[in-house]
Amino acid sequence: MTGTARTAATATLVAVAIIVAALALWELRVVIALLFLGFVIASAMRPSVEWLHRRARVPRGIGVIIHYLCFLAAIAFFLYLVVPAAITQVDHAIGQVPTSRSQLHTAAVHSHGIRHEILTAVDKRLRQLPSGASLLHPAVTVTRKLFEILVGILFMFAVGAYWIFERDGTIALVQSIVPRKHRRVTRDTWMLIDMKLGAFVRGQFLLVVLVATLLSFAFWLDGEPYWLLIGAFAGIVELIPIVGPLAAGAIAVGAGLTAGWMVAIGAGLAVLILRQLEDYVIAPRVMGHAVGLSPLVVLVSVVAAGYLLGPLYVLIAIPMVSIAATVVDVVVRGRDPAVEEAPTVLFAGTGEARR
Repeated sequence: MTGTARTAATATLVAVAIIVAALALWELRVVIALLFLGFVIASAMRPSVEWLHRRARVPRGIGVIIHYLCFLAAIAFFLYLVVPAAITQVDHAIGQVPTSRSQLHTAAVHSHGIRHEILTAVDKRLRQLPSGASLLHPAVTVTRKLFEILVGILFMFAVGAYWIFERDGTIALVQSIVPRKHRRVTRDTWMLIDMKLGAFVRGQFLLVVLVATLLSFAFWLDGEPYWLLIGAFAGIVELIPIVGPLAAGAIAVGAGLTAGWMVAIGAGLAVLILRQLEDYVIAPRVMGHAVGLSPLVVLVSVVAAGYLLGPLYVLIAIPMVSIAATVVDVVVRGRDPAVEEAPTVLFAGTGEARR
Protein backbone atom coordinates (compact mmCIF):
# COMPACT_ATOMS: atom_id res chain seq x y z
CA MET A 1 0.00 0.00 0.00
CA THR A 2 1.44 3.39 -0.99
CA GLY A 3 1.89 6.20 1.49
CA THR A 4 -0.99 8.17 -0.01
CA ALA A 5 -3.36 5.21 0.19
CA ARG A 6 -2.28 4.51 3.77
CA THR A 7 -2.89 8.14 4.73
CA ALA A 8 -6.31 8.11 3.06
CA ALA A 9 -7.26 4.87 4.83
CA THR A 10 -6.13 6.25 8.19
CA ALA A 11 -8.06 9.48 7.66
CA THR A 12 -11.17 7.50 6.69
CA LEU A 13 -10.92 5.30 9.78
CA VAL A 14 -10.46 8.35 12.01
CA ALA A 15 -13.47 10.08 10.42
CA VAL A 16 -15.63 6.97 10.83
CA ALA A 17 -14.49 6.59 14.45
CA ILE A 18 -15.38 10.23 15.17
CA ILE A 19 -18.82 9.82 13.59
CA VAL A 20 -19.49 6.60 15.51
CA ALA A 21 -18.35 8.23 18.76
CA ALA A 22 -20.56 11.26 18.12
CA LEU A 23 -23.59 9.05 17.42
CA ALA A 24 -22.90 7.00 20.55
CA LEU A 25 -22.64 10.16 22.66
CA TRP A 26 -25.89 11.43 21.14
CA GLU A 27 -27.69 8.21 22.02
CA LEU A 28 -26.26 8.38 25.53
CA ARG A 29 -26.98 12.09 25.97
CA VAL A 30 -29.49 11.54 28.78
CA VAL A 31 -27.03 9.38 30.72
CA ILE A 32 -24.29 11.97 30.15
CA ALA A 33 -26.61 14.75 31.35
CA LEU A 34 -27.48 12.78 34.50
CA LEU A 35 -23.78 12.10 35.10
CA PHE A 36 -23.03 15.79 34.78
CA LEU A 37 -25.87 16.72 37.14
CA GLY A 38 -24.46 14.20 39.63
CA PHE A 39 -21.06 15.90 39.39
CA VAL A 40 -22.71 19.29 39.94
CA ILE A 41 -24.56 17.99 43.02
CA ALA A 42 -21.27 16.68 44.40
CA SER A 43 -19.64 20.07 43.78
CA ALA A 44 -22.41 21.76 45.75
CA MET A 45 -22.18 19.31 48.67
CA ARG A 46 -18.42 18.96 48.91
CA PRO A 47 -17.54 22.09 50.96
CA SER A 48 -20.12 21.33 53.66
CA VAL A 49 -19.21 17.61 53.68
CA GLU A 50 -15.57 18.58 54.18
CA TRP A 51 -16.56 21.11 56.84
CA LEU A 52 -18.44 18.43 58.79
CA HIS A 53 -15.46 16.11 58.41
CA ARG A 54 -12.97 18.69 59.69
CA ARG A 55 -15.01 20.27 62.47
CA ALA A 56 -17.12 17.38 63.79
CA ARG A 57 -15.12 14.37 62.56
CA VAL A 58 -18.19 13.18 60.65
CA PRO A 59 -17.19 10.55 58.06
CA ARG A 60 -17.71 11.79 54.53
CA GLY A 61 -20.16 8.99 53.74
CA ILE A 62 -22.31 9.97 56.73
CA GLY A 63 -22.03 13.60 55.66
CA VAL A 64 -23.42 12.76 52.22
CA ILE A 65 -26.30 10.83 53.81
CA ILE A 66 -27.04 13.81 56.09
CA HIS A 67 -27.22 16.09 53.05
CA TYR A 68 -29.61 13.79 51.22
CA LEU A 69 -31.81 13.38 54.30
CA CYS A 70 -31.94 17.16 54.73
CA PHE A 71 -32.88 17.50 51.06
CA LEU A 72 -35.72 14.97 51.43
CA ALA A 73 -36.87 16.68 54.63
CA ALA A 74 -36.94 20.05 52.85
CA ILE A 75 -39.07 18.61 50.04
CA ALA A 76 -41.43 16.98 52.54
CA PHE A 77 -41.73 20.24 54.50
CA PHE A 78 -42.40 22.16 51.28
CA LEU A 79 -45.15 19.73 50.28
CA TYR A 80 -46.59 19.88 53.80
CA LEU A 81 -46.85 23.65 53.54
CA VAL A 82 -47.94 23.97 49.92
CA VAL A 83 -50.19 21.00 49.11
CA PRO A 84 -52.96 21.56 51.73
CA ALA A 85 -53.07 25.29 50.99
CA ALA A 86 -53.06 24.64 47.25
CA ILE A 87 -55.94 22.18 47.55
CA THR A 88 -57.87 24.74 49.60
CA GLN A 89 -57.24 27.48 47.04
CA VAL A 90 -58.25 25.30 44.09
CA ASP A 91 -61.33 24.06 45.94
CA HIS A 92 -62.27 27.66 46.73
CA ALA A 93 -61.88 28.56 43.06
CA ILE A 94 -63.94 25.66 41.76
CA GLY A 95 -66.43 25.53 44.59
CA GLN A 96 -68.40 22.39 45.29
CA VAL A 97 -67.25 19.74 42.82
CA PRO A 98 -70.12 17.94 41.01
CA THR A 99 -70.28 14.21 41.64
CA SER A 100 -71.99 13.11 38.40
CA ARG A 101 -71.69 13.91 34.70
CA SER A 102 -75.09 15.58 34.57
CA GLN A 103 -74.26 17.77 37.57
CA LEU A 104 -70.89 18.59 36.05
CA HIS A 105 -72.45 19.63 32.73
CA THR A 106 -75.07 21.77 34.47
CA ALA A 107 -72.47 23.43 36.69
CA ALA A 108 -70.23 24.11 33.70
CA VAL A 109 -73.05 25.79 31.77
CA HIS A 110 -74.14 28.02 34.66
CA SER A 111 -70.69 28.92 36.03
CA HIS A 112 -68.42 31.77 34.95
CA GLY A 113 -64.79 32.83 35.20
CA ILE A 114 -62.08 30.34 35.96
CA ARG A 115 -64.62 27.92 37.48
CA HIS A 116 -66.39 27.80 34.12
CA GLU A 117 -63.12 27.16 32.27
CA ILE A 118 -62.06 24.31 34.57
CA LEU A 119 -65.46 22.60 34.68
CA THR A 120 -65.92 22.92 30.92
CA ALA A 121 -62.52 21.37 30.30
CA VAL A 122 -63.24 18.50 32.71
CA ASP A 123 -66.67 17.91 31.14
CA LYS A 124 -65.14 17.83 27.66
CA ARG A 125 -62.48 15.38 28.77
CA LEU A 126 -65.01 13.07 30.36
CA ARG A 127 -67.05 12.98 27.16
CA GLN A 128 -63.93 12.00 25.22
CA LEU A 129 -62.78 9.26 27.58
CA PRO A 130 -61.64 6.14 25.68
CA SER A 131 -62.55 2.59 26.61
CA GLY A 132 -60.73 0.72 29.34
CA ALA A 133 -58.85 -1.48 26.87
CA SER A 134 -57.48 1.49 24.95
CA LEU A 135 -56.29 3.05 28.21
CA LEU A 136 -54.02 0.11 29.01
CA HIS A 137 -51.22 1.01 26.62
CA PRO A 138 -51.02 4.71 27.66
CA ALA A 139 -51.10 3.65 31.32
CA VAL A 140 -48.20 1.26 30.77
CA THR A 141 -46.29 3.96 28.87
CA VAL A 142 -46.80 6.53 31.62
CA THR A 143 -45.83 4.02 34.32
CA ARG A 144 -42.67 3.11 32.44
CA LYS A 145 -41.78 6.77 31.95
CA LEU A 146 -42.29 7.50 35.65
CA PHE A 147 -40.11 4.52 36.52
CA GLU A 148 -37.39 5.78 34.16
CA ILE A 149 -37.54 9.22 35.78
CA LEU A 150 -37.25 7.68 39.25
CA VAL A 151 -34.28 5.55 38.18
CA GLY A 152 -32.67 8.62 36.60
CA ILE A 153 -33.04 10.64 39.80
CA LEU A 154 -31.59 7.81 41.91
CA PHE A 155 -28.74 7.40 39.43
CA MET A 156 -27.99 11.13 39.55
CA PHE A 157 -27.81 11.25 43.35
CA ALA A 158 -25.76 8.03 43.45
CA VAL A 159 -23.26 9.59 41.04
CA GLY A 160 -23.11 12.66 43.28
CA ALA A 161 -22.36 10.52 46.33
CA TYR A 162 -19.66 8.48 44.60
CA TRP A 163 -18.04 11.53 43.03
CA ILE A 164 -17.38 12.97 46.49
CA PHE A 165 -14.88 10.14 46.97
CA GLU A 166 -13.71 9.56 43.41
CA ARG A 167 -12.89 13.11 42.29
CA ASP A 168 -9.39 13.37 43.72
CA GLY A 169 -8.41 10.00 42.27
CA THR A 170 -9.73 11.05 38.87
CA ILE A 171 -7.78 14.31 39.01
CA ALA A 172 -4.62 12.38 39.88
CA LEU A 173 -5.24 10.05 36.93
CA VAL A 174 -5.69 12.96 34.53
CA GLN A 175 -2.56 14.63 35.89
CA SER A 176 -0.57 11.46 35.28
CA ILE A 177 -1.32 11.50 31.55
CA VAL A 178 -0.64 15.19 30.84
CA PRO A 179 2.86 16.66 30.50
CA ARG A 180 4.48 17.50 33.83
CA LYS A 181 4.61 21.24 33.12
CA HIS A 182 0.82 21.34 32.71
CA ARG A 183 -0.12 19.28 35.77
CA ARG A 184 -0.51 22.14 38.23
CA VAL A 185 -2.63 24.18 35.83
CA THR A 186 -4.75 21.10 35.06
CA ARG A 187 -5.46 20.50 38.73
CA ASP A 188 -6.09 24.17 39.53
CA THR A 189 -8.46 24.51 36.56
CA TRP A 190 -10.41 21.45 37.64
CA MET A 191 -10.66 22.71 41.23
CA LEU A 192 -11.75 26.18 40.08
CA ILE A 193 -14.49 24.67 37.90
CA ASP A 194 -15.59 22.50 40.81
CA MET A 195 -15.88 25.51 43.12
CA LYS A 196 -17.73 27.55 40.49
CA LEU A 197 -20.29 24.79 39.91
CA GLY A 198 -20.82 24.30 43.63
CA ALA A 199 -21.28 28.02 44.24
CA PHE A 200 -23.72 28.24 41.33
CA VAL A 201 -25.92 25.40 42.65
CA ARG A 202 -25.96 26.69 46.23
CA GLY A 203 -26.74 30.18 44.99
CA GLN A 204 -29.58 28.89 42.83
CA PHE A 205 -31.03 27.04 45.81
CA LEU A 206 -30.99 30.19 47.93
CA LEU A 207 -32.57 32.22 45.13
CA VAL A 208 -35.36 29.65 44.73
CA VAL A 209 -36.19 29.85 48.44
CA LEU A 210 -35.96 33.64 48.61
CA VAL A 211 -38.02 34.28 45.48
CA ALA A 212 -40.72 31.77 46.43
CA THR A 213 -41.01 33.21 49.95
CA LEU A 214 -40.98 36.90 49.01
CA LEU A 215 -43.35 36.59 46.05
CA SER A 216 -45.79 34.38 47.95
CA PHE A 217 -45.94 36.99 50.71
CA ALA A 218 -46.31 39.83 48.19
CA PHE A 219 -49.06 38.01 46.28
CA TRP A 220 -50.89 37.29 49.55
CA LEU A 221 -50.81 40.98 50.46
CA ASP A 222 -52.02 41.86 46.95
CA GLY A 223 -54.97 39.46 47.10
CA GLU A 224 -53.65 37.42 44.19
CA PRO A 225 -55.66 34.26 43.44
CA TYR A 226 -53.64 31.10 44.08
CA TRP A 227 -50.91 33.24 45.64
CA LEU A 228 -49.11 30.27 47.19
CA LEU A 229 -49.15 28.17 44.02
CA ILE A 230 -47.88 31.03 41.86
CA GLY A 231 -45.25 32.03 44.42
CA ALA A 232 -43.95 28.46 44.65
CA PHE A 233 -43.95 28.18 40.86
CA ALA A 234 -42.02 31.45 40.57
CA GLY A 235 -39.39 30.10 42.94
CA ILE A 236 -39.00 26.80 41.10
CA VAL A 237 -38.66 28.39 37.65
CA GLU A 238 -35.77 30.48 38.99
CA LEU A 239 -33.79 27.40 37.95
CA ILE A 240 -34.35 28.54 34.34
CA PRO A 241 -32.56 31.91 34.08
CA ILE A 242 -34.35 34.84 32.42
CA VAL A 243 -37.04 32.71 30.75
CA GLY A 244 -38.38 31.27 34.03
CA PRO A 245 -38.96 34.62 35.80
CA LEU A 246 -40.65 36.03 32.69
CA ALA A 247 -43.05 33.07 32.59
CA ALA A 248 -43.78 33.41 36.30
CA GLY A 249 -44.49 37.12 35.91
CA ALA A 250 -46.86 36.50 33.00
CA ILE A 251 -48.77 33.86 34.96
CA ALA A 252 -48.99 36.11 38.02
CA VAL A 253 -50.40 39.00 35.99
CA GLY A 254 -52.79 36.70 34.13
CA ALA A 255 -54.14 35.21 37.35
CA GLY A 256 -54.40 38.69 38.84
CA LEU A 257 -56.60 39.82 35.94
CA THR A 258 -59.24 37.30 37.04
CA ALA A 259 -59.54 39.27 40.29
CA GLY A 260 -59.26 42.78 38.84
CA TRP A 261 -56.92 45.25 37.19
CA MET A 262 -55.50 46.50 40.47
CA VAL A 263 -54.56 43.00 41.57
CA ALA A 264 -52.87 42.35 38.22
CA ILE A 265 -50.94 45.62 38.42
CA GLY A 266 -49.92 44.82 42.00
CA ALA A 267 -48.69 41.37 40.96
CA GLY A 268 -46.73 42.82 38.06
CA LEU A 269 -45.15 45.46 40.30
CA ALA A 270 -44.23 42.81 42.88
CA VAL A 271 -42.47 40.72 40.23
CA LEU A 272 -40.76 43.77 38.71
CA ILE A 273 -39.50 45.08 42.06
CA LEU A 274 -38.23 41.66 43.08
CA ARG A 275 -36.46 41.28 39.73
CA GLN A 276 -34.66 44.57 40.29
CA LEU A 277 -33.70 43.57 43.83
CA GLU A 278 -32.55 40.17 42.59
CA ASP A 279 -30.48 41.57 39.72
CA TYR A 280 -28.77 44.37 41.64
CA VAL A 281 -28.80 43.31 45.31
CA ILE A 282 -29.62 39.64 45.95
CA ALA A 283 -27.91 37.87 43.05
CA PRO A 284 -24.56 39.71 43.31
CA ARG A 285 -24.39 39.02 47.05
CA VAL A 286 -25.78 35.48 47.04
CA MET A 287 -24.32 34.21 43.77
CA GLY A 288 -21.15 36.25 43.85
CA HIS A 289 -21.20 36.17 40.02
CA ALA A 290 -20.38 32.48 40.40
CA VAL A 291 -20.29 31.64 36.70
CA GLY A 292 -19.10 34.96 35.31
CA LEU A 293 -21.38 34.95 32.25
CA SER A 294 -23.18 37.90 30.69
CA PRO A 295 -27.01 37.89 30.60
CA LEU A 296 -26.93 37.57 26.79
CA VAL A 297 -24.76 34.44 26.97
CA VAL A 298 -27.07 33.02 29.65
CA LEU A 299 -30.18 33.67 27.54
CA VAL A 300 -28.70 32.19 24.36
CA SER A 301 -27.38 29.14 26.24
CA VAL A 302 -30.71 28.37 27.91
CA VAL A 303 -32.81 28.84 24.77
CA ALA A 304 -30.39 26.87 22.58
CA ALA A 305 -30.20 23.97 25.05
CA GLY A 306 -33.97 23.80 25.40
CA TYR A 307 -34.61 24.06 21.66
CA LEU A 308 -31.93 21.62 20.48
CA LEU A 309 -31.86 19.06 23.27
CA GLY A 310 -34.97 19.38 25.44
CA PRO A 311 -36.10 20.64 28.86
CA LEU A 312 -33.66 18.51 30.89
CA TYR A 313 -30.67 20.18 29.28
CA VAL A 314 -31.84 23.66 30.26
CA LEU A 315 -30.70 22.79 33.80
CA ILE A 316 -27.14 22.07 32.69
CA ALA A 317 -26.79 24.79 30.04
CA ILE A 318 -25.29 27.43 32.35
CA PRO A 319 -22.84 25.08 34.13
CA MET A 320 -21.67 23.68 30.79
CA VAL A 321 -21.08 27.13 29.30
CA SER A 322 -19.33 28.18 32.52
CA ILE A 323 -16.95 25.22 32.20
CA ALA A 324 -16.26 26.09 28.56
CA ALA A 325 -15.60 29.74 29.47
CA THR A 326 -13.19 28.74 32.25
CA VAL A 327 -11.28 26.38 29.95
CA VAL A 328 -11.06 29.08 27.26
CA ASP A 329 -9.74 31.56 29.84
CA VAL A 330 -7.00 29.14 30.88
CA VAL A 331 -6.05 27.56 27.54
CA VAL A 332 -6.61 30.40 25.06
CA ARG A 333 -6.21 33.55 27.14
CA GLY A 334 -3.49 32.11 29.36
CA ARG A 335 -5.04 32.98 32.73
CA ASP A 336 -3.67 31.27 35.80
CA PRO A 337 -6.58 29.49 37.58
CA ALA A 338 -4.64 29.55 40.87
CA VAL A 339 -4.90 33.35 41.12
CA GLU A 340 -8.50 33.71 39.95
CA GLU A 341 -10.90 34.60 42.74
CA ALA A 342 -13.09 31.60 43.50
CA PRO A 343 -16.77 32.27 44.29
CA THR A 344 -18.12 31.42 47.73
CA VAL A 345 -21.79 30.83 48.49
CA LEU A 346 -22.61 29.56 51.99
CA PHE A 347 -19.27 27.75 52.13
CA ALA A 348 -15.85 28.82 50.96
CA GLY A 349 -13.74 26.54 48.83
CA THR A 350 -11.63 23.94 50.58
CA GLY A 351 -8.43 25.61 49.49
CA GLU A 352 -7.30 22.68 47.41
CA ALA A 353 -7.18 24.74 44.25
CA ARG A 354 -4.50 26.98 45.72
CA ARG A 355 -2.10 24.24 46.79
